[in-house]
Amino acid sequence: MIDDLEYNTEREHLIIPEYGRHLQKMINHAKTVKDRDERNNLAKAIIAVMGNMQPHLRDVPDFQHKLWDQLFIMANFELDVDSPYEKPTKEIFEERPDPLKYPQNFPKYRFYGNNIKTMIDVANTWEDGDLKEALVYTIANHMKKCFLNWNKDTVEDDVIYDHLYELSGGKINLKNTDEDLSDASSLMRSKGKHTKKQHHKKGSGKHRKRY
Repeated sequence: MIDDLEYNTEREHLIIPEYGRHLQKMINHAKTVKDRDERNNLAKAIIAVMGNMQPHLRDVPDFQHKLWDQLFIMANFELDVDSPYEKPTKEIFEERPDPLKYPQNFPKYRFYGNNIKTMIDVANTWEDGDLKEALVYTIANHMKKCFLNWNKDTVEDDVIYDHLYELSGGKINLKNTDEDLSDASSLMRSKGKHTKKQHHKKGSGKHRKRY
């Protein structure tokens, strides 16, 4: 009796383990059936079983198409049946995707991150006014915070203004502004301390800084 035991390490490799070994055996059996009509009926029965095993995907568009593709994949593309969809090929399935290019938007100031450049591009499209001014100073303060995360020493506002001018293509110029950015200690304050301080001052009647 012990000699008849089967271990998973000795069994056939499961192509899609989520469906289990019994379904794989059904597919392997369908491949051996010589009558085409019977083979087609078996394929439809297998598709129905696969669908019942994933009821949460019934409302997903092209769900049946996905099941038929998985059927051919588990059959190692050797099951000759009539599919309502275009049959996938082994060559397409094994084709490697094109390598993704690493974004290099502005490698000169990587410590600001890619999102800053996106925010600056958006600000350039806005019309002049209070909203754009608020957005520009928000961007500048965030740039200062990113700079301080990269370099713990203090940074002058003029440095941030120069970088903002350069990254915006000369369209955002704060070099002659009278506004000051937030101080370094305020920008680097931890979220927990900031929340506690704000909670303590709640109801004091003091106005918060604009930026």
